[in-house]
Amino acid sequence: MASPALLVEDLSVEFRTRGGIVKALERVNFHVAKGETIAVVGESGSGKSVTAYAVMGILDPAARVTSGRAVLGALDLLKTDRHTLAAVRGREIAMIFQNPRTALNPIRRVGDQIADVLLRHANVTPSAAPKKAVELLETVGITDPARRAKAYPFELSGGMCQRVMIAIALAANPSLLIADEPTTGLDVTTQAIIMDIIAERAKATGMATIFITHDLGLAAERADRIVVMHAGHIVEARPTRDLFAAPRHPYTAALIAATPGPTSQLSDLRTIAGGLPDLRAAELPACRYAGRCARRLEGCAAPLPRVDAAASDALACHNPLPQERAA
Repeated sequence: MASPALLVEDLSVEFRTRGGIVKALERVNFHVAKGETIAVVGESGSGKSVTAYAVMGILDPAARVTSGRAVLGALDLLKTDRHTLAAVRGREIAMIFQNPRTALNPIRRVGDQIADVLLRHANVTPSAAPKKAVELLETVGITDPARRAKAYPFELSGGMCQRVMIAIALAANPSLLIADEPTTGLDVTTQAIIMDIIAERAKATGMATIFITHDLGLAAERADRIVVMHAGHIVEARPTRDLFAAPRHPYTAALIAATPGPTSQLSDLRTIAGGLPDLRAAELPACRYAGRCARRLEGCAAPLPRVDAAASDALACHNPLPQERAA
């Protein structure tokens, strides 16, 4: 394995709610190497965004990390104090949020918001920050960047706001970028432009990228490796080509089967039977997919095989699909 930019081991998170304790993540293990792009995929509620928020240290106050570590370089992001973490965010690790209009400050000009990051994390002087902000807007493909820098978020389109978010995230040349559904609500052309911008920066600087998405087609096109999550567990993690050629976990196979292709007809569409288990239950099954799995055996009640955080090929299943499927 190449030197990891981020190593997450045994990460568990729970939420305190009026309905009880929600066990949102349970012993999540994965890594992303320097210069690598991984896609984290799964249904809504699988824990993708919660994993990102835990790593960033921006979980809801009702959430609590109950175990694990997230090591960025030599720093455990889950154990460090809030002042150190605030200094690291934006400089070493940055995030593009799913809804740029809510992530941007609505009453500040976008150029000023980029300059804020430059002043705090990029060792840029106050006199140079506005010009550098305009240059970053140009870098992410915004036309007439000097004029756009003076605009407020509500004066820009959704695609432009997302490009502003990318400019903010990349301003200090972070070693790790987390992109949470960065193309949601954008047209196909803008989606491609946004992903190209991220890929070009990653290639130029060796930045590691974690790309969270529901879109398996986009993941197949853009990711070196795919991490599949279901109900707070990582069930499979493999190089993209291998995973699509021969998925081993039944849930991965179901996700791929439910993804329409460019020539798919309505009759070709498949759904995944059942739903996610109630994560407030006092006793959850060892395999949280067991209740909807056609390959369930008696042995599936045993604890799942541990996913190795350092492995590029990992599987948490007692009765996986045979490798011969690749043929």
